[in-house]
Amino acid sequence: MLIINNLTKIYEGIRAVNGVSFTVEKGDIYGFLGPNGAGKTTTIRMIMGIIHPDNGSIKLDGENINKEGRTNLGYLPEDRGLYQKQKLTEILHYFGQLRGLQIEEAKKTTSYWLERFELGDQGNRKVEELSKGNQQKIQFILSLLHDPDLIILDEPFTGLDPINQLLMKEIIQEKQNEGKTIIFSTHQMEQVERLCNNICLVDKGELIIEGSLEKIRKKHSSNAVEVRFSGQIRSSGAINFLSELEITDNKISGILKTEPNEFLEWINKRASVLSYQLKIPTLEQIFLDEVGRKA
Repeated sequence: MLIINNLTKIYEGIRAVNGVSFTVEKGDIYGFLGPNGAGKTTTIRMIMGIIHPDNGSIKLDGENINKEGRTNLGYLPEDRGLYQKQKLTEILHYFGQLRGLQIEEAKKTTSYWLERFELGDQGNRKVEELSKGNQQKIQFILSLLHDPDLIILDEPFTGLDPINQLLMKEIIQEKQNEGKTIIFSTHQMEQVERLCNNICLVDKGELIIEGSLEKIRKKHSSNAVEVRFSGQIRSSGAINFLSELEITDNKISGILKTEPNEFLEWINKRASVLSYQLKIPTLEQIFLDEVGRKA
């Protein structure tokens, strides 16, 4: 649905985004990751047309995004952009109409989303009277009001308590089930692991990793193994198969020095195997490893 090709943005000689390319498929929840200052928000602002790239192209449904327009995009920015002195319903009706809704439709949709976020009785309150978490909910509603096909969320969980984070995840997954496409930009790796199918990791303006989260995790997995067993195993034999060996009453772990089948064959002759698993690294571990290697 979205194709980013060789996107570049330079500020006073500094390449904030340096030749970044990635593709987001229709119906995907796509994780756009990186540390602070990596170029994530700059890239998103170029997609949204807030700033213009110095080089590269952005295609939406196969067409130049500037020709297609952006009325079919929803955007939750990292920095809140709400009118603090305005009432919630006034802001939501206004932004709904900016996105092409008729006033009655904007009112109906506003009412639905305020109720969904347990803000149904707050419509006449001014934004400045709300907590940071409730202001974040309003930002999220603004990205959904016009039912866009592509939704871009920049640090969407900022200021939300765990219950409201769960509600937001539920809605994100509902939107995916409806066939919507979501770009989810964050540095909270655990959220990405729960939500995203494919990811892109950028650091200092450059692409570090891109592709299927499952394949990336498998690619970065080591030969670390953990086996739970019933019986007796001696360390004197296990050291032929494992380095960094640890044995407790019912668990043996370490780094494989041989093929997994050889180790399993050896252990099966000495104990009853209850479970066997290769340890797959978390996304946070991969992130730290890749960013550290680049540094």
